[in-house]
Amino acid sequence: MNKSSTLEASPTKPFTTRLIKKLRAYYDITKPKVVALLVLTALVGMSLSVPGAIPWQLLLPSMLGIGLLSSAAAAINHIVDEKIDAQMGRTHNRPIPNQIITAQNAIMFAVFLAISGFVLLYFMVNALTAWLTFAGLVGYSFIYTLYLKRATPQNITIGGLAGAIPPLLGWTAMTNEVHPHALLLVLLIFTWTPPHFWALAIHRQKEYAKVNIPMMPVTHGINFTKTQILLYTVLLFVVGLLPYLVGMSNWLYLIGAVVLNLIFFIYAWKLKFNSDENTAMDTFKFSIVHLMVLFVVLLLDHYLLPIG
Repeated sequence: MNKSSTLEASPTKPFTTRLIKKLRAYYDITKPKVVALLVLTALVGMSLSVPGAIPWQLLLPSMLGIGLLSSAAAAINHIVDEKIDAQMGRTHNRPIPNQIITAQNAIMFAVFLAISGFVLLYFMVNALTAWLTFAGLVGYSFIYTLYLKRATPQNITIGGLAGAIPPLLGWTAMTNEVHPHALLLVLLIFTWTPPHFWALAIHRQKEYAKVNIPMMPVTHGINFTKTQILLYTVLLFVVGLLPYLVGMSNWLYLIGAVVLNLIFFIYAWKLKFNSDENTAMDTFKFSIVHLMVLFVVLLLDHYLLPIG
């Protein structure tokens, strides 16, 4: 009886395993951790744009639409970078180079996500947010990934704008207008992006050189890049004070921003003057925590210490 049951069940097991593996692959090419951080910053933009609670009728479609278009952009990045990913240690296990899913199927999946997200935002939120989010997809997937990434060592500085717009998208989703405070949140992420990514580029410098991607450590050397990271953390410290100085946030955010940016500066200082083989990666990992906590503090500050 048990033996017969086992024999009957066994043919379905490989199919189930393959299905789960393929679904996991589609999930992975959306870069869910990155998208989650983007949606968090969009949520902060939504929250800061209104004095009270966010209306759920806008909250849910806004977060879902922004998440879908961001996931589509991530999937397109996987498709475009298939050959590069296959040669780099950090990315060679990605689903498309491993042929778990084909590039053609990934394209159809990305198109489905993009159309779904755009339609959701256009008809259930507003046209401004839909077009701005689509512009972010174009900026990241095509202008940055297809052109800038392969053309200039300033690729992440210029292309970082596409990844910095989610707070603006959250703001426009609630208000249907572009506000200076929303642009200030964009500026925070825009200033944070180069030291964040260049720290990873230092750690993976040989791999980027191998695939002829002109990241700054490849074209200008590691020491020059370390100096740039240090200078950007100083600039980030200054930009981080602006939400408090313009009356957008209160003392809780000010304390959080000063502490987080000071720690980021310490990491950058160590990277420049006293680094070991792990310092660049440690700096990269902390930068992710830095941005996430900074925006959580912005959220707490807004609801616990409302301005006015």
